[in-house]
Amino acid sequence: MNDSELLFYNEYEQFYKMTGESKAFAAFCRDAFGQDFSQDGFSDVKQIDRILKYIPDGPDTHILDIGCGNGKMLGYLQERTNAFIHGFDYSGNAILAAQKAFPNRSEFRQGRIGEIDYHAEQFDLVVSMDSMYFAPDMEAFVRQILTWLKKDGVLFVGYQEGDVMPKTENVKTTVLAEAFDRCGIRYEAEDITRETYDLLSGKRLAALKHQKNFEAEGNREWFDLLMLQTDCVTEPFEQFSRKMARYIYVVRKG
Repeated sequence: MNDSELLFYNEYEQFYKMTGESKAFAAFCRDAFGQDFSQDGFSDVKQIDRILKYIPDGPDTHILDIGCGNGKMLGYLQERTNAFIHGFDYSGNAILAAQKAFPNRSEFRQGRIGEIDYHAEQFDLVVSMDSMYFAPDMEAFVRQILTWLKKDGVLFVGYQEGDVMPKTENVKTTVLAEAFDRCGIRYEAEDITRETYDLLSGKRLAALKHQKNFEAEGNREWFDLLMLQTDCVTEPFEQFSRKMARYIYVVRKG
């Protein structure tokens, strides 16, 4: 399969080119998410701060971000922990931006889920914020991640249902949870659907606040996309939650 045939590949190449140039988008992210990680989704700073407690102290701590984008989230975690950061993404524009922005104690690689590989027991923490969806074989990828983790390492996943992945009954019935079950992997899970609804409401307000700045930059299409992404919060939470859900999963390798 060519890169251009991958899910959202061309859109993300354009997206990361835009984020490297747009002051309006950076300001939007700060207002919508509390921090500019060049987010194209659901991860505000409160969700990312949940990760910090799983990062061990010590000079030889290594973190991997699956679908790292331009590395800003990893840079935030490194700033607070001094960990060595690793990331991969299928977007060439994203990886070039990450390599330029975070040259120290870091490794960024362009690659695809299911094709890229790392050494066994290399990482203390593996993070996936809205990237597990791209696995061609979820169960096989879960097993691969477990080999990458050190003993007592942690996998932290932000996982959305109702857009890329189908909405299922609950946190135990998602495609990811069923893959964990088939692998015999125990996990902890938290339902943050209400929190996500509130986040998306704030995201919509932030987009409207910066509409004129997007238009002045010639980036009206990105404003329109933000409005489309948040159209779901124009209906009450009860209706939203029947169509969409968001969960945090944590796996601790024994």
